[in-house]
Amino acid sequence: MNTLRLILGDQLNSQHSWFSETNENVTYCLFEMRQETDYVTHHIQKVIGFFAAMRSFAEELKSQGHNVIYFKINDTNNTQSLVDNLSKLIKDHTIESFEYQLPDEYRLDEQLTAFCKSLNIETNTYDSEHFYTSRYELKEFFEGKKTYLMENFYRNMRKKHEVFMEGKQPEGGQWNYDKSNRKKWKGKPEIPHYKWFINDVSEIVSDIEKADIKTIGRFKTDTFSYPVDREQSLEQLNYFCEHLLIRFGDYQDAMHTDQVYLFHSRISFAMNIKLISPKEVVNAVIDYYYDHKSEIDISQVEGFVRQIIGWREYMRGMYWTLMPDYKSENHLKNTNKLPNFFWTGNTKMNCLKQSINNSLDNAYAHHIQRLMITGNYALLTQIHPDEVDAWYLGIYADAIEWVQLTNTRGMSQFADAGKIATKPYVSSGSYIDKMSNYCDKCHYNKKEKITENACPFNSLYWNFLDDKRSILGNNRRMAMMYSLLDKMDKSQLNNMKERAASIIENPDEY
Repeated sequence: MNTLRLILGDQLNSQHSWFSETNENVTYCLFEMRQETDYVTHHIQKVIGFFAAMRSFAEELKSQGHNVIYFKINDTNNTQSLVDNLSKLIKDHTIESFEYQLPDEYRLDEQLTAFCKSLNIETNTYDSEHFYTSRYELKEFFEGKKTYLMENFYRNMRKKHEVFMEGKQPEGGQWNYDKSNRKKWKGKPEIPHYKWFINDVSEIVSDIEKADIKTIGRFKTDTFSYPVDREQSLEQLNYFCEHLLIRFGDYQDAMHTDQVYLFHSRISFAMNIKLISPKEVVNAVIDYYYDHKSEIDISQVEGFVRQIIGWREYMRGMYWTLMPDYKSENHLKNTNKLPNFFWTGNTKMNCLKQSINNSLDNAYAHHIQRLMITGNYALLTQIHPDEVDAWYLGIYADAIEWVQLTNTRGMSQFADAGKIATKPYVSSGSYIDKMSNYCDKCHYNKKEKITENACPFNSLYWNFLDDKRSILGNNRRMAMMYSLLDKMDKSQLNNMKERAASIIENPDEY
């Protein structure tokens, strides 16, 4: 039976059982398509990274003896549509069976489900064999419970997969070392230079230009520095263990003008396109820790493991639990548009200037920059969640909707009424100063609230609390801040609201 198997751009898992043996009657197909480059405006480095990894993966399969059909973006036989490309191959190659791995994006899942219903040949689906959990495992875990508390899910994952456990108790006596993961980096300890891969992508850049694909962001060389194949991904993982893990936990929330990556792993892009699995990453990190326990504190490692088996698996589970309605939630009824400086980095607010330019230059920002700088600002200025989603999904190389949407609309923008976060992640300038050196050389004064020189975050913060009181006033985790708001001098509050209104109405002037 002639079988066609589809491999999506984020399904580059060479360890999948599909590839354990070759079969002359099985053909694999991968497509670079305008359908995928155009449904949101992506960072040029994101498009480059996907195409580079996909092309490398196709060549790897061919070298192993598998039959592979690959459509580059400008191939004349490329219809630029997933359904049309598949239909063409099924007809041209007399395909009798079509198979695919379950997509991690709802949009593609719906498209392929509908496509298979239209076929009169045999169809089969397979698990991607990547995640710790199945698609609906989290939904089943929380069934009958009132809240989707991530900490409960994380502890269950630790127990189920025997990660950092001593019998039924957490190794080290604590489940979570988050309070140890909040140090500000002040230039010491020294941060090793990040691992840099020299992937020549000049042909891909030329192809993107020829196709006239609209992109955002910057790319000034012909080499792509993130891992684009399995070998590089494993090198990156080993480099993280040997050079960065020892300080990761301490400084995972820190931000600094001189450092883009600090002690972060730079492995998320490779993991999210499945070049390397979360189990491989977690096992490698834990094994390295056990071999170096005299040098590395458990708080460094637990902070990293939590991000993968807790945060990453949780966000994916929440995505499949709450879609498709989740994508249209706007609990706080925000309606504003993103300022132009989100695409240029041209703003006098140094924290935003640094974080956005990092994003534009590298298609990367770590989780605190995303949550407490750009996300915080978007929420305080009451940007519509659709605007925020589109920017986050487009600008980061590692952004795929299953992980982006729940983080942005839920954790960052509180648009889901607290399904993911128990309170909005908002702050004034004081938190930014606590975790970074951004305020040191900023145009604005972090301590002032209402003068022309005052940090915009300060007035925006109190204005947001006041504006959203009817929605957030009964949130127990917000009680202390609303108590402070109630005690505030009314004239001072009015002055701050006037300044906040000016910032919201004219954001590109600040």
